[in-house]
Amino acid sequence: PQGRSKKKSRRHQRFMERRVLLEQKGLLSPHRHLSNQTPIVGSEARSTVTKAGGSMTSRCKKVPKSKEVVSPSLSPSASPDRIARHHSVLLSQGNGSSKGVRMSSPCLRPGKYVAIDCEMVGTGPQGRLSELARCSVVNYDGDVVYDKYVQPELPIVDYRTRWSGITKQNMESAIPFKAAQAEILKILKDKIVVGHAIHHDFQALKYFHPKDRTRDTSRIPMLNQRAGLPGRANVSLKSLARHLLHKKIQVGCKGHSSVEDAQTAMELYRLVEVQWETELARKQPPRPPSPITDPSTDSSQYMDDQYWPTDLMTSGL
Repeated sequence: PQGRSKKKSRRHQRFMERRVLLEQKGLLSPHRHLSNQTPIVGSEARSTVTKAGGSMTSRCKKVPKSKEVVSPSLSPSASPDRIARHHSVLLSQGNGSSKGVRMSSPCLRPGKYVAIDCEMVGTGPQGRLSELARCSVVNYDGDVVYDKYVQPELPIVDYRTRWSGITKQNMESAIPFKAAQAEILKILKDKIVVGHAIHHDFQALKYFHPKDRTRDTSRIPMLNQRAGLPGRANVSLKSLARHLLHKKIQVGCKGHSSVEDAQTAMELYRLVEVQWETELARKQPPRPPSPITDPSTDSSQYMDDQYWPTDLMTSGL
């Protein structure tokens, strides 16, 4: 045992000498010595002081560790049951936004969610072609992040003001379609996008969003069931808002508000977010197991003599 301890001590000494050598050559960043490590004396102590901008700076000070806030999170491969339990904990803790709707995102990343709604006008023969004239995007809390009027690529034949709310005066401040499209798609990139009959909005944008990142509130049977309506029925946003949110939208003769419609879609999504995301998680195919790492590739082995260049050892040690 005594022989093994001496051998270990000599190996540790060689290790520390090589570290000091690499630090002096600038090939290794200076090592921060902890209080529970063996103190270094002699020539090795010089490595605890480094030059920074021409002045000598001691590294012996203990830098206070910043407190880490550990937030509960789920791995992407979490089981549906675990997602449901996780949401139950969150809801019991009362996490929520200032608008009274509780946060229950499976990944706790509300910044990844946006809701969109577009208003279209009629172009082409007899105004039958629908083109984008206004687009509104809101975040998870319903705050507006984008709302602009858009000039269609073809001349407007029918403003459809009764439904779109678009007038000729709105087009005076409208931006070209290509410019609006670029701005909107930049916002939607890598986001989970919520909307009602959202395929119409994507069609107006001439864009296709990944299906797994799309949440269409017109295609959620659980929303219809909550409202006491047939599960597979095509229910309007106005009807769902009246039954589930107890608010009236799309009223009057001035047309729809794309901001109000986007906010309403996000509110409806958040009502059933836990159940919906759990259901989607059940339908996802199982993830392949992680590859087994080879212990022989552990980086600590490279401190052995056989991995060190001969010229480095002979020149410095």
